[in-house]
Amino acid sequence: MRLTILGGGGFRVPLVYQALLSDRGEGRVTEVVLYDADRARLSAIGAVLRQQARAAGVEKPPVVTETTSLDEALRGADFVFSAIRVGGLEGRTIDERVALDLGVLGQETVGAGGIAYGLRTLPVATAVAQRIAALAPGAWTINFTNPAGMVTEAMLPYLGDRVIGICDSPSGLGRRAAQALELDPSQVYYDYAGLNHLGWLRGLYFDGVDRLPELLASDERLGSFEEGRLFGPEWLRSLGAIPNEYLHYYYFARETLAAVAGSKQTRGAFLQDQQSAFYAEAGRHPELALEAWQRTRAERESTYMVESREVADAGERDERDMSAGGYEQVALSLMRAIAHNERASLILNVRNRGVLKHLDDDAVVEIPCVVDANGARPTPVGGTQLTDHQAGLVCAIKSVERSTIEAATTGSRTAAIRAFAHHPLIDSVTAAGSLLSAYAGHHRELGAFRL
Repeated sequence: MRLTILGGGGFRVPLVYQALLSDRGEGRVTEVVLYDADRARLSAIGAVLRQQARAAGVEKPPVVTETTSLDEALRGADFVFSAIRVGGLEGRTIDERVALDLGVLGQETVGAGGIAYGLRTLPVATAVAQRIAALAPGAWTINFTNPAGMVTEAMLPYLGDRVIGICDSPSGLGRRAAQALELDPSQVYYDYAGLNHLGWLRGLYFDGVDRLPELLASDERLGSFEEGRLFGPEWLRSLGAIPNEYLHYYYFARETLAAVAGSKQTRGAFLQDQQSAFYAEAGRHPELALEAWQRTRAERESTYMVESREVADAGERDERDMSAGGYEQVALSLMRAIAHNERASLILNVRNRGVLKHLDDDAVVEIPCVVDANGARPTPVGGTQLTDHQAGLVCAIKSVERSTIEAATTGSRTAAIRAFAHHPLIDSVTAAGSLLSAYAGHHRELGAFRL
């Protein structure tokens, strides 16, 4: 089975390969094709993957090839894993700084930064989707390119239900919540609903019994994992649910903005410096690429969402918060379920198909799905529909996503300003126009939106 990774020079690609090395079942991936426009980054990550294979001692590890030709990478693919970053980390750094200079949060998938990221990513993502449809029409596309829900929805017209979006945040939240109750995460059903980076864990079922109320009632158990510390017991009990970690940017917007603005450097700038150092070191000493990657990754994970944890006085991330089982395991489970008709329940980004009544059938939502050889099908949410509060946020952000897609597709400045102005974390139409003008001035990909 052949897996093509778009953005194959990306820093997190070794996580996917490590998951593949652990898969010893029949019909596993035997060939991995890395595609990237940057040859140096490709070489560095290719070296890491080969050293991973040697360290694992796998007799026949997936063969790794590298290419800068998209068409070559796509031909013959059974699965395409899309993890591209248009503009690189330099683009992310600009997104964050422009927003902060205008007094707005600039996180890369939430608020102004996410809209800017979407505007320059969507044209590339849809062009890639068209090439997949032309060269590998039977392939399944797993989208991890952010903003993941928005990008997945934009690819649907070209790939239909053969494109599925993934994210590690919901599964990580569910796993940590189950462990807080001393339950086996693999034996729990998670009632989770929303959009990518905007969802809530509303039920945690073990042996048919919802154990979430028990978790919400215990300060001690809530304090044992990251989301419990981020949001605090009182607020979680008020919600009657546990939010995705990214909702901290909404629920504590003022405090988080102040913390980010007061930091020495933005998250994007930190990662840009860190990863530039890694790629430079791997280029100088390719024989030590894996060691350099492991060291860099440990620092990256320990500093994840550091401003939000400072606001909540949540302390440092502990080992359980950073334990394995992220998006690479979601991707592997998804591929195995489809390729081998191994029925699985996963939280994915797919068409709504009437499950959430506040959104139309074609809206991409993040929700539990049943996966088998026919792909992923959303399952009805347990208990109740979204609350008024949840539905209000979800509908507002879906409007933002669709306005961004419209703007990226048509070049409409009006649609782009609407996307910024509709976002709950942007407080005026004037600010929306200023943000668009500033981003268009910094990013050549957004030249169509310049006045």
